[in-house]
Amino acid sequence: MYKKFILNNGIKVIAQKIPHVRSVSIGVWVNTGSIFETEENNGISHFIEHMLFKGTYKRTAKDIASSMDGIGGQLNAFTSKECTCYYSKVVDSHLNIAIEILSDMLFNSKFDENDIVKEKSVILEEINMYEDSPEDLAYDSLSKLIFNKHSLGLPILGTYDSIKSLNRNDLKKFMENNYNSDNIIIAVAGSFEEEKLIEELNEKFGQASLKKEIKNQIEKPVFHSSYIYRNKDIEQIHLCMGFEGFSNGEDSLYPLFIFNNIFGGSMSSRLFQTVREEHGLAYSIYTHPSFYKKFGLFTVYVSLNPSQLSNILPLITKETKELIHNYISEEELKRSKEQLKGNYILGLESTSSIMTMLGKSEIYGKKIRNSEEVIEKINNITMDDIKNIINKIFKKDKVSLSIVGNIDKDTTKNSFEYIKNSL
Repeated sequence: MYKKFILNNGIKVIAQKIPHVRSVSIGVWVNTGSIFETEENNGISHFIEHMLFKGTYKRTAKDIASSMDGIGGQLNAFTSKECTCYYSKVVDSHLNIAIEILSDMLFNSKFDENDIVKEKSVILEEINMYEDSPEDLAYDSLSKLIFNKHSLGLPILGTYDSIKSLNRNDLKKFMENNYNSDNIIIAVAGSFEEEKLIEELNEKFGQASLKKEIKNQIEKPVFHSSYIYRNKDIEQIHLCMGFEGFSNGEDSLYPLFIFNNIFGGSMSSRLFQTVREEHGLAYSIYTHPSFYKKFGLFTVYVSLNPSQLSNILPLITKETKELIHNYISEEELKRSKEQLKGNYILGLESTSSIMTMLGKSEIYGKKIRNSEEVIEKINNITMDDIKNIINKIFKKDKVSLSIVGNIDKDTTKNSFEYIKNSL
């Protein structure tokens, strides 16, 4: 069972002890991401994440890596649209080292001018790499299209212009305003002594002098239904079909996971079996939900030869209409429940997975349920719950289309209109 604590400076801690393991995972979650940026400073959250690995007043970048490698531990970070996380996994006897390194990175990073210049080049190359990935580009284009001018549509990496314009003062000021005691949550899962953990966290994190500042609420975005294409001279086209989904705090998440497994989220799903196994028209096709605090998306992705577009779209829309009119079978519901429970139970064997669940739940203000409650929730899902999911997602005025590849505007427009008219 998890416990919550408050450090001396107001930083929240959520921890779950797992006595039968020898590892411990710790994550420092910060309530900041690209949704809190503007077009001018877009990418600054991700830039700061990079800079915290470039050296502190005690350690060089090499020292940070060597300190963790020397104890066989893991150290990494990620930036998303709504949060940033710095995390480590170590043997329990080295938890104090992980805590010390993470706190040093967060509170003592140098932001050396030369390192900033070098890291700009690294991030610009990362943007180039992203541009060379048509799948990523299709998703990014879909997000920009659906969210229109809302900050949720900004790319996490930023743009060439925004990254080039950032300076040391921008980074330090943004970090000071956003890395404050109200926005930082520390999640811990694994083998630890509770009193010692809180003592060490208070010593390394709880003494930092931080602002107390709750973020201004971001307006809920409005779904923008349209189409977008990016012409690239590549062999395949990459297609993303986006529908409005469910936000992270809604009770519909478990039925949504069940539905996703059945429709396109697994190798036994309807879309995979129809498009790939029966007709052999695409190598990769899948669906997945995306969750945000006030919004959600449900996306169908497929990569295919351009000549197969006219064959695949009718198959996808046929399976979609079948769901809308006839829903799913009791056997599919039963099988998907077992699949979801199995995935959940296997995840409980990973301290990293549990730490991530704790951190995300606290960031998004969600109730944390124990394993018995989760299994009960899944078992209690009914056919009506799945029908509600299907009826909310598949609406003609809440669909958008993004295609990247050797394609033109008219083909994209016609594909979009075909999808809308087929729902």
